[in-house]
Amino acid sequence: MRVVLQRVSEGSVVIDNNTVAEIKNGFLLLLGVKNGDTENDAVKLANKISGLRIFTDENDKMNLSLADVGGSVIVVSNFTLYADCSHGRRPSFINAAKPDLSNPLYEFFCEKLRENGVSDVQTGEFGADMQVKLVNDGPVTLVIDSEELK
Repeated sequence: MRVVLQRVSEGSVVIDNNTVAEIKNGFLLLLGVKNGDTENDAVKLANKISGLRIFTDENDKMNLSLADVGGSVIVVSNFTLYADCSHGRRPSFINAAKPDLSNPLYEFFCEKLRENGVSDVQTGEFGADMQVKLVNDGPVTLVIDSEELK
């Protein structure tokens, strides 16, 4: 599993002109699931993200976690994170998991964030055409891959 994490001062997801998720201070996560990913990948990612200390403290040092600042999260499914652009001009998505695998892992990941103390976890709509809006705070943007986590 792969996450593009953006620390945001605000973010939202709009589908068909309806706002389905909206946060202020927190993370906007784009989550990709690849073939072969398991619940263990989701657990590792949720544990890492919920404890990341990337909010600034009173000394302007990145030292506070999501829980420390009472932050919220929006998780947006994004199969394009596993695009293969190595050949030609049209990306291949053969490495991205099909919905029957990726949707349950997406939902499981969101539940693990909640279990790790993230009280406000909002989502887009799996498979929908979404407009994702955000104000990146910092900017702080991290790419985290479950295969690289211990």
